[in-house]
Amino acid sequence: MSSNDSLTDPMSFAKKMWGNMGFSLPGMVTPTLDVEEIEKKVRDLKAVESWLKMNLSMLQMTIQGLEMQCVTLNAVRAMGHMGSNLTTAASGGNDDTQTNALGIPGGADALKQATMWPWTMMQQMQEQMKQAAAAAQQAAQSDDEPKKKP
Repeated sequence: MSSNDSLTDPMSFAKKMWGNMGFSLPGMVTPTLDVEEIEKKVRDLKAVESWLKMNLSMLQMTIQGLEMQCVTLNAVRAMGHMGSNLTTAASGGNDDTQTNALGIPGGADALKQATMWPWTMMQQMQEQMKQAAAAAQQAAQSDDEPKKKP
């Protein structure tokens, strides 16, 4: 009956026929029938997929970093070029060359002011904070004074 059983179940017949060979022939063998082996292959392939995704994201971050570095270096070069043009124009001695360098009168002074913007902003913020503190102190003193009754 066991031989009759294998004839009615084609999967067991294929498993017996190819399983006894001891090696697998890709494309000539039926897919594996072991669920655990399939799950293991799925886990392995998902691990490879996540590894490839991680490498892709690292590659993209490296490309973005290099692009930012290139843009920064180009900006520094452009500012250096502008600075050298301004010093050349300033050494010329007349205001017309300074006007032509940046397109505004007193081009060297404008560039110096532009480079000091963080310092200027911090000073303005400090002055505003002092004014706000003084106003709050005056308000607190006026609340502390006893009210005069007529």
